Amino acid sequence: MGADTEPDGSSRSDEEWDRFLRESVAGVPDSPKEPSARARDVAKRLRAVPGGGVAGRASHPPARPKRRTGGYVVGLLAVLALLGVALAPQRWVNLITGGTDSAPLSAQRPTADQPFRGSPAARWASGPAGITMPKAETVGWMDAAEVERALARSRDFVVASGLDRGVLRGERPEKAIAQINPHQKDVQELLRVAFRTPSEKNDPLLLFSRFKPSRAHLVGDVVKTRGELTYREGERGALQVTADVTFVYPVARADAGGSVDGNDEIVRTIVRRELVLSWDDPDKVVTEPGTFSIVSYKYNVTNGGCGAPTGYFVPPFGTDHQQAEADREIDPYERGTPVVRGESSGEECGRATRS
Repeated sequence: MGADTEPDGSSRSDEEWDRFLRESVAGVPDSPKEPSARARDVAKRLRAVPGGGVAGRASHPPARPKRRTGGYVVGLLAVLALLGVALAPQRWVNLITGGTDSAPLSAQRPTADQPFRGSPAARWASGPAGITMPKAETVGWMDAAEVERALARSRDFVVASGLDRGVLRGERPEKAIAQINPHQKDVQELLRVAFRTPSEKNDPLLLFSRFKPSRAHLVGDVVKTRGELTYREGERGALQVTADVTFVYPVARADAGGSVDGNDEIVRTIVRRELVLSWDDPDKVVTEPGTFSIVSYKYNVTNGGCGAPTGYFVPPFGTDHQQAEADREIDPYERGTPVVRGESSGEECGRATRS
């Protein structure tokens, strides 16, 4: 019977030998008894091998696991990105689309020194600078130079009706009225009645921006604007100019001194106007030199008051503002939709989602 066989003649497996040798060296209680002289000899040689390994079987320290830092960094960045989108979604949308208006701005309250703080209008141009002008070319009965002068006078009317400080304080807009064709009967009737007894049909707000001094006053010297003038040939070869301009007026409740401190509420009244003006050929239409006829007028307003027309914008302050929040919401900075007359009064009054 060989040294590697059991008494019954069966062969020991390598695994059994390994276990036997390990337990023999370690002195494990109840370890298997030595089956042969060969085992004693092998155990003796095993003790002489450095590190206690099994002779003939290389003993290697376990390899350290490699640190996979790249995956952890990528995962961390992904988590941070998702957190940023959750906390400031509009900022990420603007980053991707190139937009400039940022929703988180709405949480910033305006101040006397920064009346447009928290508003998309903070990035807009001021006054007439926000109204872009097209290149003048010959149209109908006018050559390019005449078209250029008519465009400049059209912008003058927009400025006189929507930016003149006296008009904004409730004064009669004499300079603007002087530019309107005095022979246009329907408009002249509107002007005759509107300032005395304003109504839904004859309301000065259809053409002019006005605030009642006893109710509200402008904060600072700046009104923000964004809009443009365009033109085409109209009826009878007339030059037809369309002005589509949004005005942002920061206002505060009127007080004795007309000043604003850190505790005063500032509301931004936002008005978008669309005026279509016709510079008529005097050989075809009764008109006066340097004047135009008004083809149409429409406007939207938010934070300008609801209810029966008074001839003035009535900004909501305090509890009035809370009441306005129950009405339909509209975005006054959205310029991709048509201007619809009527959003300033009655049940159609809208509350600004941004101001």
